[in-house]
Amino acid sequence: MTGEERDRYLAYIKEKKIAPLPLEHKWHKLFSMGEKPANIAELEVAVNDCIKREGSLRTDIKDLKKLKKKLMDGIMNNIHETSNASSKKMRESERLIREINEKIEDYENQLLDLPQERKKANTALLLETMAYCYREMHDNAEEIERISQWIAQMRVELKKNVLRKQDKEIRNKMMYSYMHDIFGPDVIEIFDLEEEQK
Repeated sequence: MTGEERDRYLAYIKEKKIAPLPLEHKWHKLFSMGEKPANIAELEVAVNDCIKREGSLRTDIKDLKKLKKKLMDGIMNNIHETSNASSKKMRESERLIREINEKIEDYENQLLDLPQERKKANTALLLETMAYCYREMHDNAEEIERISQWIAQMRVELKKNVLRKQDKEIRNKMMYSYMHDIFGPDVIEIFDLEEEQK
């Protein structure tokens, strides 16, 4: 695919919402007849990595929010405690909450970039998949044409051979009939027996 073709295709699909190809069962079937080309396999890994990172970050954020809620509940339950141990525990909880907030913010920032990164990798995978598929279909079309020509040629040969076979069968029947008429059934029977034993 030339750079100009690539840019034209990118313009066409720019606004299209395309699901991550590795999650599409039928996408995998495109390669069921053989191995995926290395460039497609690499792009598949890139898309899958983005999907995994998104899932992992979402899970981490969810877990951090649960932990934060637990720490805040602990602070609220001990807000009226005045002992040193209680104050120390509250300060530690507040420090942990700040760290959690920073991590959540960092993970959410990463999550903002990941969909675009995934879309970019998925679009590259789409373009390479399309190039592969059209190349395969073109090669198949050429092979289909060669096979069609071979079949057409074999049909002509088959028709010729069917006619030759019919001619030979008719000739054999005529010869046998003439021999029967000329030499008579008794003589032909002797020769038939002799021929059967050969």
